[in-house]
Amino acid sequence: MPHGASSSATGAPERPDWAAFRVEHPQEIVRLLGALRESAAPVLLSGPRGDSASCTLRTIDAGRRRIGFRTEPESPSLQVLVDDDEVVALAHLEQVRLQFELHGLLLVQDERHCALESALPERVYRFQRRSAYRVQPPQRHAPTARMRHPSIPEMQLALRVLDISAGGCALLLPEGVPALEPGGRLNEVQVVLDSQTRFVAGLQIRYLSALQGNDRMRLGCQWVALRADARLALQRYVDQTQKCQRLLSS
Repeated sequence: MPHGASSSATGAPERPDWAAFRVEHPQEIVRLLGALRESAAPVLLSGPRGDSASCTLRTIDAGRRRIGFRTEPESPSLQVLVDDDEVVALAHLEQVRLQFELHGLLLVQDERHCALESALPERVYRFQRRSAYRVQPPQRHAPTARMRHPSIPEMQLALRVLDISAGGCALLLPEGVPALEPGGRLNEVQVVLDSQTRFVAGLQIRYLSALQGNDRMRLGCQWVALRADARLALQRYVDQTQKCQRLLSS
């Protein structure tokens, strides 16, 4: 693989705009992982088939280039993740989001303890968190969310995204569409943000409000079951949209 190229757990090449957030120096990688270990922050492991497990980083062996995680023995996804050997790890250090790939996975367990070992990652992505920041995409290239109506499965919906953040989004509910109630769940929502950013996730409906001047409704939703790679792509989309809006307003 050429220097500077990378692949995600889904096998997709690294997006060019991720390069500024890539850490490849071995000492800096060990430093970041050391901080993650000291914080005892949870690490979410996600595989290419949607399997996931939570763990904490416990050991870093720079000489052997191995790291170890403490996991829950009863997690049914662990062996699946080991068999896939294409795992994305996602964790947070205060306002910093870390993502890295794990390879060479080895599961070590007995009746009381369970550990997951991996090769030391060759690169770590370090992103500044802006999970509360919400952006309004341009109307000309508005993202869409496609799903089935939860009460009428044969009804296919393609809803425009009014605004979006790492925590959720607001959708435009057109006239004539049967109401969607707060508290309801939208499953298998296909979100298309741009030509490079698309993913499938669930949405929990938080509120429903009328838009001024017409009979259409605004559907406020929270992300549910968002995979690590989708969460990272979403954060990058929010950051890039915010940057473009700042340039246009300056």
